[in-house]
Amino acid sequence: MKHFLSLADLTPDSMMGLLDLAVRLKTAWKAGQGQPLLQGKTLGMVFQKPSLRTRVSFDMAMLHLGGHALYLSPNEIQLGQRESTADVARVLSRYVDAIMARVFSHNDILELARYASVPVINGLSDYSHPCQGLTDLLTVYEKRGKLAGLRLVYLGDGNNVANSLLFGGALTGMHIVVATPPGYEPTREVIEKAQALGRATGAKFTVTHDPREAARGADVLYTDVWASMGQEAERAARLAIFPPYQLNADLVKAAASDVLVLHCLPAHRGEEITDEVVDGPHSVVFDQAENRLHAQKAILVELLASQR
Repeated sequence: MKHFLSLADLTPDSMMGLLDLAVRLKTAWKAGQGQPLLQGKTLGMVFQKPSLRTRVSFDMAMLHLGGHALYLSPNEIQLGQRESTADVARVLSRYVDAIMARVFSHNDILELARYASVPVINGLSDYSHPCQGLTDLLTVYEKRGKLAGLRLVYLGDGNNVANSLLFGGALTGMHIVVATPPGYEPTREVIEKAQALGRATGAKFTVTHDPREAARGADVLYTDVWASMGQEAERAARLAIFPPYQLNADLVKAAASDVLVLHCLPAHRGEEITDEVVDGPHSVVFDQAENRLHAQKAILVELLASQR
């Protein structure tokens, strides 16, 4: 694995390998037996968008593994403005052992990977959020001991998180249901790619406009904010359209009795999810947030541990 840009770039075996590695790294750390597997390594972190979880989890992941993370703020690295993305990739490659970038446009991630001579990690783009997707499946895998055959229902916009859930579910044999208002579905290209990835695993995919029917019998209920960063102009319109897709107690009751509730955070409480649910007995939201750390440790070890 040279880069980590999208879960769609993985195979079923490499996906399960990363999940198992994340479990081993987490277990070792909790037991006080973490190893400095990346001693002497440095991760350059390029941010166009601010983040609590992405910054802190990558920073601490490198610290846990014996390495160092360097934060580069939006004002310091203006991809394609102060300097071309290609030149940023070339320069950073001379200074650091890997680059993580959290960007608006997925094209910036692709261009960084094209011109960098070190591994590039997609910390978020408008197309894909693979670190979050790996984290989500790690959390379910931890709680249920399996992924194949489980029914995960995503409520909301067919966005980068939904795309990564579709790709990750495809690789692990899950049934991914996206319940979304008309006009907000994942693109045809994403669905077709997920279907192609899922042929070997028996994965299933459903896109529906009926949230109550989608939630019936679900093993996992998942939601995200209705308007992401960069969509502020659409916020008022979305707030009028998405309320039927709110993850609330009624939808939890329709799901399996041991349903897991996920949210990638930050949560707009009272909008896409209620306090009663995010703080309720089915919620694993904060375990999920912690797992960003351990999932990303697995990515970093896979990309960097064998480097000399």
